[in-house]
This record gives sequence, C-alpha cells and structure tokens, in this order.
Amino acid sequence: MTAQQQLLQILQHKIQHDQLLLPTLPDVALKVRQRSAEPDISLNEMADVIAQDPALAARMIRVANSAFMGRSIKVNTLNQAVTRIGLSQIRNIAIAMALEQIFVSQHKEVQRQLDALWQNSIEVASIAAACLTFYNSKVGRTGLNKDILTLMALVHNIGALPLISEAERQQDLLGDSRFLLFLASNLAIEVSVRILFAWGFAEPFHEVARTWQTLAPCNPGPDYTDFIRLANIARDGYSDKELQQRLLQHYINLQMVPEENFMLHPDIQTVYQDVRAIFS
Repeated sequence: MTAQQQLLQILQHKIQHDQLLLPTLPDVALKVRQRSAEPDISLNEMADVIAQDPALAARMIRVANSAFMGRSIKVNTLNQAVTRIGLSQIRNIAIAMALEQIFVSQHKEVQRQLDALWQNSIEVASIAAACLTFYNSKVGRTGLNKDILTLMALVHNIGALPLISEAERQQDLLGDSRFLLFLASNLAIEVSVRILFAWGFAEPFHEVARTWQTLAPCNPGPDYTDFIRLANIARDGYSDKELQQRLLQHYINLQMVPEENFMLHPDIQTVYQDVRAIFS
C-alpha cells in the first residue's frame, strides 16, 4: 500500500467514525451569530460585540466604506459602520470577514494549500456575487441576497480544510501536494455538510455544500447553488468540460450572465473587483 493510499484510508475511517477534527468558528463570529439572534439587540450592542476583535472591527469599517455597500460617504467609527451595514446583513458579513482566522497551519506545505483554498473561496464568492448583481439588474428582485451568497461561497467547500489539516498530522504520509487537492475534492462534500451542521448554519448552506459539484441546474432556479456553480465554471473548476459548457449555456439562456466570457463584461468585472477588495 502506498503512502497516499494509507492517508486516504485514514481519512475515510475518520470521516466514517466521526473522528475527524472539525474546525470551529472564531469566537467573535460565534458571539455575533448568537447575539444577532436576539430580537431586541441594538446596533450599539452589536458594535460592542464586534469591537472585541480589533481586526474584525477594522474590516467591518472597510466593508461599510466599500463599493460592496454602494455608499460614497465614508464612515470613521465601528458604530457608524454597523449602522450602515444594518442588523439584517451584519451577521453574514461579520462571519465572512472572520473566517480567514481558521485557515492556519504550522506546516509550510499545508499552510500553502490552506492559503490556496481560502483564495479560491474568495474568488468564488467574488464572482458569484458579481453575477448575482448582474442578474438582479436584468430581471429585478430575485429573493437572493448578495451577503448570504458571499458567505455561502466562502464555506461551500469548507470540508476541504480539516482534510488538509488532518494530513498535517500524518506528515510521514503527506507526500505530493497535488494529492492533498485530490483528497479535498473527493472527500470534502460530506465533511462540509457536517461542519455547517455543527456551526448551526441553515439548511440552504447544507444544500449548497451537497450539490455545488453536481453539474445540473437547480429547478426551479436559479438558486444560490447555481451562482456558486457559475463561479466555479469561471474558474474552470469542473473536470467534465462538456457538461460544464452545457451548464454555462443554460445559465446564459437564463440571463444569469450575458456571454461565455462573462468575466470580461464591465458590469460583472466592476462588482467582482469591489467584492474582492473587501478581502484584501
């Protein structure tokens, strides 16, 4: 048995027996989620929660001042930022901003893979949000929210994180970095759903994690998963190129994007850059 086969067996065993160490949300993200569920929480109280993490507080001010929020007048304080963003969006945006904290490793090669995983998640989130903005501009209200989609895109493949991290604990079997990517892509779906359940995320998040790799449109649609699939198509992320192309044409017919090279469209590119900037 090769070292790669051994590592695959170890991971499969840990998944089957609930022994895989799952990541937890950063403390501040947990607090934001818990407090946001309180019906009488005020904007000032929410600002106090976020202020416990200075790095997150700074990021929330950056988000409030970004084109993502569509405002030109700058805010200077966290309270102003929370007021601008609003309680309805603050939960998803704060969790999204805090997520990067869990993509860490002491092993150089594993950290490189986690960095790549996080950057890919940001790319998918930025593309998906840009495409949803374009679609909403063409068809009007869809009931799909950009802040929810952004968070969904950031966690749609979250199961890859503990799989890559577990490989760090099996350093004698670690081997080729490409094998880490193989493990992540082939085992991550089930782990992603378990993590999102443990984090208390709603069923639509689970559905995205379960189905984004399936190259078939949602019915009725488009739904959040369709925009995440569309972003992965833009990244040329599917191995079945024929199905990928067929699904892209379906999405063009639905007016989700205007053309095959949709990332070159100025409206989509502008929003993509705006969303990308809040994670820089």
